[in-house]
Amino acid sequence: MKSMTGYAYAVRQDENISLSVELKGYNNRFLEIPVALPAFLSALEPGIREYLAGRFNRGKIEVNVRLKEHNVPVSISVNREAVRAYREAFVVLAGEFRIEEQPSLAALLGMEGILDVEKNRDDERYRRIIEPVLQTAADQFEAERIREGNHTEADILSYIARLESLTETVSNYVPAMEAAFRENLRSRFTEVLGDAVDENRILTETAALLVKYTIAEEISRLSSHLAEFRAEAKRNGSPGKKLDFLCQEINREINTIGSKTPNLEVSRAVVDMKDALENIREQLRNVE
Repeated sequence: MKSMTGYAYAVRQDENISLSVELKGYNNRFLEIPVALPAFLSALEPGIREYLAGRFNRGKIEVNVRLKEHNVPVSISVNREAVRAYREAFVVLAGEFRIEEQPSLAALLGMEGILDVEKNRDDERYRRIIEPVLQTAADQFEAERIREGNHTEADILSYIARLESLTETVSNYVPAMEAAFRENLRSRFTEVLGDAVDENRILTETAALLVKYTIAEEISRLSSHLAEFRAEAKRNGSPGKKLDFLCQEINREINTIGSKTPNLEVSRAVVDMKDALENIREQLRNVE
């Protein structure tokens, strides 16, 4: 079992480059991976998202990539059309306003668009640089999610044990509840019919009403759901969605038990069951 929350930070720094990859995890029903990185690295965004989607199944994972190069090779070219345009403008100004001074090279170079400067950047080279740092961050992130998930699993299973104990408690009341139900039904028949009571009819009516009002089947299904919950938590590395579904089924059986029985002790157990289940649901919001 893994948590959906977590944090990781990995860096690479040398004389040519400073790189950091930061991952932050939050609860989310689905997998969402927003990626923030410098504009010149935008071509790498799909690959980053695909890599993380291959490792994590659920949650919002914010990715922040920062990269600064210290010695970037550049290409510089002269925009000749811009130079000509500026010189023609200078000639017009000099003639109109009788300016004898000629523009210097320094003045020309300070004009916008005279020089085109382009850094030599290679997407594949950046991918090779970022990939191992991203993997290190993802490893840390997964370890953090597993560590927190182990604590969450222990808490959840303690509540499952509580539900199992309460289910056994309720189950112990079933024979007495059914016996009281039969006796109450027999008394009503006797009260209405007196000595003319048909024993076979009493048995038939009792059996029919027990099918409707007994909680034996609900207890059986509840026990089955709890066992399946334990098994799913053990065998599935990302059981959040399935466990959430099982909680719905568990809740349905608990509510039915509560609505069917007038027994005070069973009603108290049902309240405790609902409390334990709510704690489980709260914890599951953070499970992948």
